[in-house]
Amino acid sequence: MIPPFGLSPADRRLLPEGRAAGPMPWVIAIMMFLTVLAAAAGIGLTTAARSIGDQLAGRLTVQIVEADRVTREAQAAAALRVLAARPDVARAARVPDAEIARLLEPWLGAGGLGPELPVPALIDVDLAAPGSASLSRLQQAVQAAAPSARIDPHARWLAPLVRLIRTLVWLAVAVVLLMGIATAACVVLAARAALNTHGATIDVLHLLGATDLQIARLFQRRIALDALFGGGLGFAAGALVLLLLAARIGALGSELIGSVRLAPSAWLALLAVPVAGALLATVAARLTVLRALRQSL
Repeated sequence: MIPPFGLSPADRRLLPEGRAAGPMPWVIAIMMFLTVLAAAAGIGLTTAARSIGDQLAGRLTVQIVEADRVTREAQAAAALRVLAARPDVARAARVPDAEIARLLEPWLGAGGLGPELPVPALIDVDLAAPGSASLSRLQQAVQAAAPSARIDPHARWLAPLVRLIRTLVWLAVAVVLLMGIATAACVVLAARAALNTHGATIDVLHLLGATDLQIARLFQRRIALDALFGGGLGFAAGALVLLLLAARIGALGSELIGSVRLAPSAWLALLAVPVAGALLATVAARLTVLRALRQSL
């Protein structure tokens, strides 16, 4: 009779004992690898969206679009005075013409537009209290002093990018859920295959007085160990890929792309993925075996 607590070596031979026995550990490893990558993408993109929102929510650019150079400079100076006097503006600074020429050089060449085609004056502004009401009042005050001024919030420029990132986050969540469903389906198939393979042995155990719960414990233990092995392998491979990608992203030196990063807390969340996978596999195996045994009686 099977002991109620613990499993003897003879009992454990009901299922293969090797860590790499059968395809299931490797299938789970692949599932966990893809799940870790999808979860990391979701976490990293969420961090990036939050970072972009925080950086751009209170930033805007004032353009003085005026063909006459004297008028343009006078309106730029007036706009700077208005911005500096407002309590809802933390910083306002004129962008030097040399910096504007450097930014336009990749598209217009070293000569730029030339003196006959003037470039608008630009003023970078950081708001002390971002908000639509503050922006509306600021726009009215600036345009009263500089009629040729145009105010462009940075958040408006990258709003489509933020929406795309949020869509990708939901896509990553859907992929994680689908991978969880696929993992559970693989476990169900493996448990049913093991039941069919060891049907005669299970009948003998029933005759010896073993209960369905005791027999289910044999299967769930084996499948749990296989899931932990495969999950650990998949996590290690996924973590290696993420570290290599982080090194490549860091080498780019891009502030926007660099915002897609994983904090230490994110790594802890990723570490929970194989553990959750093992728990899911254990529960799926237990329920599958118990249901199959009850239907066979």
